[in-house]
Amino acid sequence: MSWLTMVRMSKQIRFNAFDMNCVAHQSSGMWRHPLDQSARYKELGYWTELAKLLERGNFDGLFIADVLGTYDVYGGSNEAAIRHGAQVPVNDPVLLVSAMAAVTDHLGFGVTAGTAYEHPYPFARRMSTLDHLTNGRVGWNVVTGYLPSAARNMGHDDQLEHDQRYDVADEYLEVTYKLWEGSWEDDAVIRDRESGVFTDPAKVHEIGHHGEHFTVPGIHISEPSPQRTPVIFQAGASPRGIAFAAGNAEAIFVAAPTKTVLAGTVKRIRDALEAAGRDRYSAKIYTLLTIITDETSEKAHAKHEDYLQYASDEGALVFMSGWMGIDLSQFDLDEPIGNVKSNAIQSTVANFQQANDDGKEWKVRDIARLGNIGGLGPRVVGSPEEVADFLQEWVEETDVDGFNLAYAITPGTFEDIVEFIVPELQRRGVYQTEYVPGTLRHKLHGRGDRLPDEHRGAGYSLRRTAKV
Repeated sequence: MSWLTMVRMSKQIRFNAFDMNCVAHQSSGMWRHPLDQSARYKELGYWTELAKLLERGNFDGLFIADVLGTYDVYGGSNEAAIRHGAQVPVNDPVLLVSAMAAVTDHLGFGVTAGTAYEHPYPFARRMSTLDHLTNGRVGWNVVTGYLPSAARNMGHDDQLEHDQRYDVADEYLEVTYKLWEGSWEDDAVIRDRESGVFTDPAKVHEIGHHGEHFTVPGIHISEPSPQRTPVIFQAGASPRGIAFAAGNAEAIFVAAPTKTVLAGTVKRIRDALEAAGRDRYSAKIYTLLTIITDETSEKAHAKHEDYLQYASDEGALVFMSGWMGIDLSQFDLDEPIGNVKSNAIQSTVANFQQANDDGKEWKVRDIARLGNIGGLGPRVVGSPEEVADFLQEWVEETDVDGFNLAYAITPGTFEDIVEFIVPELQRRGVYQTEYVPGTLRHKLHGRGDRLPDEHRGAGYSLRRTAKV
């Protein structure tokens, strides 16, 4: 055990796996690697095997990303995205969850779904259904959208401006909270065989929502699920995104290329949570990371060099252009990003407008090399001890709670983490050796199955309004 290990703090480190119902989620060229199985995304067997692997590694959950359009910012078309398999083709994430829940007992599932193009009423039912079928292990990653192609395919000229998308999301959440928390009383379903009454109508209430964007007058069509409201995940670190997270999020995903950037992001989020009347640790914060490891440092670095043969710089720039809302094909590879405005993921642009760990400007070439394996997050390559030292250092110095783990190849990257990294962290006493029983919300926060009283959504609870 190294000297660094001896002085590390004992804060628990949490893992989520980051995947998508597509080929080579964050690393567009890696589908070509002979050991990569991401092309099996169409098979239930791929997903059930992955779920069992992650549960064996005591991961908090599997976070399933999604998009509803193609990456067509780079070069002004989607040709490069289609050619590289850059999140296209892509299938629906929601339909995967039931099968994975059937082969696991504890693993959580964070499902990405946007607020821009589906009415909240049918969506609320879909999430209640999943919460029932998983026995309370589902979370909703709330996204507002960032791809102009998705907006066009849904009949719009372009997506709304960045902050306007969050205004729509605020009302969307209001509707879903009213449905999940404020429609059915806890004891509405009585199943009285003698009287023939299944549900007491007096205990089921219309929500009467008439807002700027949505009108939902009636009741929630589903009875209350174990969590009522799924765990609210959020992945935006712009000022408006942080404000949205402060009121709603229980788990927050961020992506930061350096430790300095991450520390600043985490502090801004925790300060915002506190300003919103919540505990500054009421949301778990996970940062994007790719781990490449093996039993020795030499083997890990040899594996990394092997992976780099398949990584695609152009594929990385396709992704980066979509995330940043900037056509990076218009820049010289040695040109810095500079002072540009984004209508996509603003925090991504802001991160690259800060200096890197060497104190230098980010150039387009640097962004491509960062993102060709693992996307927006850094990657760490090394032995189990080296990787564990890195993880503990980042947790200690940034106050992040854990890591949203992207893959270089799947399931190989996750197999390596379960085989090498999880046991090393467990030996150090900084990673769970068994799951806390109960719902995903209780596993994450240890405060029961339902939203805590200080959460925005709890304000729509029938229990809360009955006390007022």
